[in-house]
Amino acid sequence: MRPAAALAERLGLPVRDLDLLQQALIHSSYLHEHRDLAAGHNERLEFLGDSVVSLAISDALYRRRSDDDEGVLSARRASIVSTAGLSRLAHRLELGSYLLLGEGESQRGGRRRPVLLASAFEAVVGALYLDLGYDAASGFVTALAAPELTSDRPLGALKSPKSRLQEYTQRLSGERPQYRLVDAVGPDHDKVFRVEVAVGGLVIGVGEGHSRRIAETSAAAQAIEGLRRTSEHLGSERIDAAELASFLGAEGDDDPTDWGAPGVQSATDEPWTEFDIDVLDLAPGGHAADAVEGVAADGSAADAPIADPIRASDQ
Repeated sequence: MRPAAALAERLGLPVRDLDLLQQALIHSSYLHEHRDLAAGHNERLEFLGDSVVSLAISDALYRRRSDDDEGVLSARRASIVSTAGLSRLAHRLELGSYLLLGEGESQRGGRRRPVLLASAFEAVVGALYLDLGYDAASGFVTALAAPELTSDRPLGALKSPKSRLQEYTQRLSGERPQYRLVDAVGPDHDKVFRVEVAVGGLVIGVGEGHSRRIAETSAAAQAIEGLRRTSEHLGSERIDAAELASFLGAEGDDDPTDWGAPGVQSATDEPWTEFDIDVLDLAPGGHAADAVEGVAADGSAADAPIADPIRASDQ
């Protein structure tokens, strides 16, 4: 069974165009190595899916969180549609196992890379939108993101470690964190960056990652944890613990998955088991379940054989 058919079966959605869904799973590295087997990669579908995901999440938040103002709604949406947030949704689908990657990308752990997973998720949503319509695609997104849509995590905890650290240090001392690249080792395709973050000339965190951005965010997360521990020992004499907590979040839990730490899976990334089409009715103000049932019943296209651009022997 080719990846698209296996994914459609796992989702439980009446996918009609398996070729389109298959394209959503093709990374550019695979196309580069198998031009005779694939018609195209997933970047155009990613472009389309990005808008569908953003609108679906915006609509769901607007309808469900009537007490949140524009700023809070924007922060909640950003935390869900960020690279880390979308990669978390992709993990729930175990989407990485269905992707078609080039050999090099696969060996570098591409199936677990947050950026790649987030892009593939948007591409899948784009394919579902073109095949089944907006109601089905948005209903799928909101059902999958239900834990985030109903979460009451404080506003501070929704922001990335870099944003939290900067807001706190600027408010406390008026200074912004400064990031410095300490080292970059390894071959170009697998380089590891090491970054320090300092405030007022004092290094307060060090982080590593396969991109400078990830290393900086890791350093900020370490700095936040260090500030938290220091506040516990010194109280408010040197560090305003209450103010610190307002930026770290009431739970005081800096989850590495919020910033896309590679190879880290949080408790919210539960394995995907079964997708209940009835759940699509969760789409506020819509009738996604009815729309999907209509798609399944409105013609023979769903049962028609579809040419496979990827040979089964290559899977």
